[in-house]
Amino acid sequence: MPDKKILVAEDEPDIRGLIVFSLQYAGFEVVEAVNGEDAVQKAAKEIPDLILLDVRMPKMTGYQACAALKKEASTRHIPVVFLSARGQESEIKRGLELGAEEYILKPFAPDELYRRVQGILQRLAAKKRNDE
Repeated sequence: MPDKKILVAEDEPDIRGLIVFSLQYAGFEVVEAVNGEDAVQKAAKEIPDLILLDVRMPKMTGYQACAALKKEASTRHIPVVFLSARGQESEIKRGLELGAEEYILKPFAPDELYRRVQGILQRLAAKKRNDE
């Protein structure tokens, strides 16, 4: 499973670096984006297996990026997971309504992130097999 490509959109360099390192260490190919606009452009070009989006980013928020990704035929099928330090129920609900698979709250341990990402990819792969 870890031969999957994940796009990580996080504007905070230290946090992005930790996420990227953790996922690469687990065997994933990782594409980095520094804001929501960058994430939308790179997703269309790279077509990753999963997109991790920080909610609060410049140029385009994670919510705006998710909405843009879900409008485009080439990226609409890519699962999105939000990362946020804010866990208010209204924010989580909004993210899920926009089409996100999950909402992961910061801070998180690298092994927790790996387990959550792995679980999401396995669940989606099983769903895809059942749909075929």
